[in-house]
Amino acid sequence: ERKGYPLNMQIAIAGNIGSGKTTLTTMLAERYGWQPKFESVDYNPYLEDYYRDIQRWSFAMEVFFLKERFKALLDIQKTSHNTIQDRSIYEGVFVFTANNYAMGNLNERDYSTYMELFEQMTREIEMPDLMIFLRSSVAHLVQNIEKRGRNYEQKIPIEYLENINRRYDDFTAKQYKGRVLTIDVDKLDFQHRPKDFGLITDKIDRELFGLF
Repeated sequence: ERKGYPLNMQIAIAGNIGSGKTTLTTMLAERYGWQPKFESVDYNPYLEDYYRDIQRWSFAMEVFFLKERFKALLDIQKTSHNTIQDRSIYEGVFVFTANNYAMGNLNERDYSTYMELFEQMTREIEMPDLMIFLRSSVAHLVQNIEKRGRNYEQKIPIEYLENINRRYDDFTAKQYKGRVLTIDVDKLDFQHRPKDFGLITDKIDRELFGLF
């Protein structure tokens, strides 16, 4: 970690599926010497059941994700390193779970139990020092999803991506109480163009370290 930079900082990268979160998390971790934290892709015991019967298993599935994200945050708070996290507990709840509820996959009773659990958990954790939101049009997301060619992602309906995009805008503008740096990524290729990556790091430096 660089001299003179604050310690124990927690940065989160937010954004829709295909917005470039994981790539940017990796690149920023390398650039600043931050410790990257990725969403656990370990075995989820509910996944198969969930896809067989979404309404029956949505609550169990969402609670499992919440538990995993909470566990990751408790680990982050124990560390003395600066960390950068690919997706936060907050968007998991306000964007993805809220969308599942709106689609009728969670009933009123389950959703209110879930939200109460989330509110209890968030009393025990600190908000990220900065959330970097990668804002992207649906056309750009689709292009990225096709490019990386993950089978299970190819069937994601356009309407689903549009809904998630709307929820992200609402989440970053109204629901999330922490600091947000929004970066429009449609015209950027930060993975292959150093100048584009430089634009992002300049904004982060300004935001975190008051440089420039």
